[in-house]
Amino acid sequence: MTTADPLVARLAEVVGPTQVLDDPGSCAAFETDWTGRWQGRARAVVRPADTAEVAAVVTACADQGAAIVPQGGNTGLVGGSVPRDGEVVVSLTRLDDLGPVGVDAREVTVGAGATLAAVQEHAAAAGLAYGVDLAARDSATIGGTIATDAGGIRVVRYGATRAQVRRLEVVLADGRIVEGGVGDGGGPSGEPADLGSVIGSEGTLALITSARLRLLQPPRHRAVALLAVSDVAAALRAQEVIVRVAGPLEASELVQAEGLRRVVQGTGQRPPFAVTPPAAVLVEVAGADPVADRLVAAVGAAAEGDPGVLDALVGVDAADRTRLWQLREAHTEALAAAGPVVKLDVVVPLAALAGFVDGLPAIVRGAGGESCEVVVFGHLGVGDLHVNLLGVPTPWVTAVEDAVCAAVVAAGGRPDGEHGVGVQKRAWVPRSRSADEVAAMRATARAFDPAGLLNPGVRLPD
Repeated sequence: MTTADPLVARLAEVVGPTQVLDDPGSCAAFETDWTGRWQGRARAVVRPADTAEVAAVVTACADQGAAIVPQGGNTGLVGGSVPRDGEVVVSLTRLDDLGPVGVDAREVTVGAGATLAAVQEHAAAAGLAYGVDLAARDSATIGGTIATDAGGIRVVRYGATRAQVRRLEVVLADGRIVEGGVGDGGGPSGEPADLGSVIGSEGTLALITSARLRLLQPPRHRAVALLAVSDVAAALRAQEVIVRVAGPLEASELVQAEGLRRVVQGTGQRPPFAVTPPAAVLVEVAGADPVADRLVAAVGAAAEGDPGVLDALVGVDAADRTRLWQLREAHTEALAAAGPVVKLDVVVPLAALAGFVDGLPAIVRGAGGESCEVVVFGHLGVGDLHVNLLGVPTPWVTAVEDAVCAAVVAAGGRPDGEHGVGVQKRAWVPRSRSADEVAAMRATARAFDPAGLLNPGVRLPD
């Protein structure tokens, strides 16, 4: 702590002076998001240790009308977790408690700062599993995934984060601590608060401090296949056949040729196919009984009579499954190594998905990205795509983003995917939602945070 700011001094009394940062060097890591594109200056960074300290920090800020930016692992891509105009950043990573696993109830209560990987390992030690998984599992926090209602690679089987949350503890904008269930998942009859609206609110309604999560019985057997396909339409056809023959999918992920090439180059892994296909779809099936034969039969059925299925690999043992999954999960790092990347996480209906992806290069070129490289990957099973644009000239970034978002809306989709609206897509909220829905969002925000102190400038349009 270096300044005489009275609020900073009060915050130091709450959490201790070593847990309040206000010098530029110490704050820098909290002021820039993962992409490096979104950044600002924080009035201070505060690192409370528990819910009581979070409440005291929020009360101190509310008393002085100081705005707050809640922050977890800071793995977002839309500018929703970094300061913009001198807000106080409240880092929740120290709230990383892992409660005892309720094996019979299949649930666990964890702190908002616990990483996704830590929760997965904690559940696995008790013979259970958590239904959400992301490539950023080692740094993404439970609070952050709840705030954005993250989907992840298992979303096609288990649903997004909302489906995994039974109960929340939050701190409201005036410092009050509130606990409540989520829909029908949490409390006894007469539950005083349904906090479901906090999920996906991106830190604009309350600060999440802990969550009771639903766990599941993990499948004993898994098998993974990577199918080389001619295009997205072929990937969708293959996915449909595999579901019909092999049953529900644990995951279904789309990648494209350039993404595969960059991953192979970046990881040193052997190319999966003799000739890199235009696209590929990675599918995983799982169950209590062996599933490998079922998946092999499903892959054969997908390829039979469909010239769009060019080749296939099946991985049954853990090493092969890991190797195939790396071809999907290493995309973000491989693309980042190529230089600045403009990222757009969008959701498009499956019926419109192939046309949307096929038309993207022309859309980007027409908006000023003539020399831009378009790489798409993502959750094919639910139409949640990560659009990556390399080499977009800086003056044309906004125009290119708007063109892509307009194409998403024209296809009947939503420009905000599992990373949320953040700062990047605020202007598209009223273009992709009804006026009544936007009004309801505003009314909910006013009810939770009348003074507008929580994450201002995020999610809601001006």
